[in-house]
Amino acid sequence: MPIYVYEVITDDDSGEQFEIFQSMAEEPLKKHPETGQPIRRVFQAPAIGGKWSDSAMGKSVKDDKKLDRLGFTKYVKSGDGTYEKTAGKGPDVISRDAPISPGDL
Repeated sequence: MPIYVYEVITDDDSGEQFEIFQSMAEEPLKKHPETGQPIRRVFQAPAIGGKWSDSAMGKSVKDDKKLDRLGFTKYVKSGDGTYEKTAGKGPDVISRDAPISPGDL
């Protein structure tokens, strides 16, 4: 079941926030379960874990051998307008001063 965030509706914008486990099929709550104060559901970005999380994607992109094996090319900035290849096929260095010609790929 998902966790929903609710906040107490007040005259200013600093109402208390709290979380509740609630089925997706249930209607949003209108009153605080303990105090009876009026509340509203606060929309939050979903929490996505597993292989698509930021930390997991960071690990995947840092694995140059895996990127090379899967056919990707990775360049890392090494100076002002200069990039060096760390994985894959292509020229060893890309520089804004020396454009890549189709024969280099």
